[in-house]
Amino acid sequence: MTEYFSHQSDVILLDIEGTTTSVEYVFGVLFPFAKDNVEAFLQTHHHSLSVEADLKLLRLEYEADRTQGISIPEWNDNLTTGVVPYIHYLIEVDRKSTGLKSLQGKIWEQGYRDGKLRSPIFSDVKPAFERWTRAGKQLFIFSSGSVLSQQLLFQYTEVGDLTGFLSGYFDTKIGAKKEPDSYRKIAQTIGVLPQKILFISDVTSELRAAESAGMQTLFSFRPGNHSSDSEGFEVVKSFDLV
Repeated sequence: MTEYFSHQSDVILLDIEGTTTSVEYVFGVLFPFAKDNVEAFLQTHHHSLSVEADLKLLRLEYEADRTQGISIPEWNDNLTTGVVPYIHYLIEVDRKSTGLKSLQGKIWEQGYRDGKLRSPIFSDVKPAFERWTRAGKQLFIFSSGSVLSQQLLFQYTEVGDLTGFLSGYFDTKIGAKKEPDSYRKIAQTIGVLPQKILFISDVTSELRAAESAGMQTLFSFRPGNHSSDSEGFEVVKSFDLV
C-alpha cells in the first residue's frame, strides 16, 4: 500500500462516474429516471424561473444544432411537452449540456427527496474521505453533472450523507472537463497551486487536461468502467491505495 500521492497533495479533486460511483448507476438509473420523469416534471414546474432559465439554454442549443444541420427531434410550440423529445435525444447521446444537466439535477432532486433514488458509492470511498480529511486535505468534485446533482448524489448515498467531507463542487460552468484551462480555473478558485492538487478520473482525456494544467493525476479503474486503458497514467483500483 502506498500513500505517495495523498502525501504530495493538499487537495484531492474527484470525478464521480467510474471513480466514486459506478458507471451503471449513472447510465442505468439516473439517466433513465430523468428521461422517464421530465415530462411530468415540466408540467408541474415549467413556471419556475430556474426551470425557465434551463429551457432558454436548451432552446439556444437546439437552434445551434439546427444551424449545424444535426438531425434532432423537432421542438414544437407546446409549452410543457414540446421540448421533451429533444431532451430525450440529449440524454441518449450523453450531451454535456449545461441546460440539460441543470434540469436533470432538479428532476433527480425530487427523486432523492421522495426516496426513489439512493446513490451507491464504492465501499472504499467513505473510509477514504474520512482518512483524507483527518490528514487535513480538502476534497472537491469536478463532474459534468450540475453542482446540484453532485450535491444530491453525495447527500443521499446508501452509506449516508457524505457532503460534510466535501469542500466544494465544480461543473461545466467552470469549463469543459477536457480543457486544461478548466483545471487552472479550479486551482485559482480553490486558491492552491495546481501542483498541490491530485485529480482522479477514469477518463484519460480529462487526466491529460489536468496534467497539462500542472496537476497530479491517477487513472481510476473500477468494475464496469468503459475502458481499462490508462494510456500510461498511473492506475488506482481502490482509494485504499491513495
